[in-house]
Amino acid sequence: MFFELIATFAAGIGAAAAIVALAHLTGGRLPRYGAPAAAGLAMLAYAVWSEYSWAARTAGTLPEGVEVIHEVAESKLWKPWTHAVPLVTRFVVLDRAGVQSNPAVPGVFLVDVYLFARWNPPARLPQFVDCPNRARAEVTEAALADPSRAAWRRAPEDDPLLEALCTS
Repeated sequence: MFFELIATFAAGIGAAAAIVALAHLTGGRLPRYGAPAAAGLAMLAYAVWSEYSWAARTAGTLPEGVEVIHEVAESKLWKPWTHAVPLVTRFVVLDRAGVQSNPAVPGVFLVDVYLFARWNPPARLPQFVDCPNRARAEVTEAALADPSRAAWRRAPEDDPLLEALCTS
């Protein structure tokens, strides 16, 4: 967050410097408010770009075998441009490389799901997934010892985790 603040100020200072240089080259024919207006517009443009590109930039740094399975786009009242194009503020990632199965229980998988949210550290959420019964359960010590003791919940038809894991 601190580096984005620095980058925002740098964009504003760079835009203001460009306008001041342009005013100098034109013999002072540009209006006096040009530099602060350019700085403000550049800072706003950088902030909007940074917000909209966050999800793609973060997903681009993920290692091989990790897949984004769901994105949450939101509109905020204090960000009027998000009403035209909603902003991705959170997404869910499946670690395909770490999927584990037990031959004694076919169709049941142990997977790691990671939750990413803007301005928050990623959260790891281990899950049991039962593809034949379309159910999910959070991993606990008791459930690791015996998956039948897990608190299974029926997953909705459009559950992104089951769609990503069970249909591939």
